[in-house]
Amino acid sequence: MLSRVFSNLVRVRVTLCYATALFVIASLLLVLGPHTQDRVVGRLSTNLDNLGRGNVGTLLGSAFVTAEGYTYLLLPGLICLLALAELLWRSRRLVQAFALGHVGATLIVAGGLAAAIKLGWLPISVAHATDVGLSYGALAVLGTLTAAIPIRWRPAWIGSWVTIALVVAVSGPDFTAIGHAIALTLGILSSIRLSSDARWTPARLMLLTIGGGFGLLMVVGVTPHMAPIALPAGMAVAVIVTRVRRGRIAGPTGGTAGLTTVSA
Repeated sequence: MLSRVFSNLVRVRVTLCYATALFVIASLLLVLGPHTQDRVVGRLSTNLDNLGRGNVGTLLGSAFVTAEGYTYLLLPGLICLLALAELLWRSRRLVQAFALGHVGATLIVAGGLAAAIKLGWLPISVAHATDVGLSYGALAVLGTLTAAIPIRWRPAWIGSWVTIALVVAVSGPDFTAIGHAIALTLGILSSIRLSSDARWTPARLMLLTIGGGFGLLMVVGVTPHMAPIALPAGMAVAVIVTRVRRGRIAGPTGGTAGLTTVSA
């Protein structure tokens, strides 16, 4: 019994190590007080000011702190999401997917912000904005789960998530929502090179449900007032895509059946 539990824990070792690190760091910052927390967040933020001064270490450190200090609330959903991905893709690919989303989306957003500031579309103060957290990496991992979704449901999965992310990004008050859409897209694109013959056991379905809910919270949480628009839009796209796909599959079959009847 104990050996089986240990074996299962080993299979999600990266998830457990990362979650433990987040918990320990959040606890230390809580003990040290808000002033210290603000200083740490400022030093680890991947804003243009830090990146422009060559502080590339922020690309790693920023994934271990949150600006609002709600790490404890995020851990259950994050653990379910990362654990599912680690069970499906193994530890190395989980790390690669998370890094792709966290670093990739951060650099793309930074490039866009730099261009916008240079063109005068955004104030220079944006270069000092706080940008830390785990959401970019987590949403990229969510995107990679596309490869594990059954083929018949895959278009609906992609359509709904992309639609929700884009609706929120278009109406978002800051660049975080855009970063979420980019990270999710990077994850979906990277899923093309992943293959999975995963069996969706009840345990994995539970992880997907909780992890998906966590991902939805990350996407919509930036602008909660857009949820009544983004969620129905995502569901509508999923329904439309599913019906179109079924029509394309049934169309040739129906045509063939008709020709066969006539020739008979």
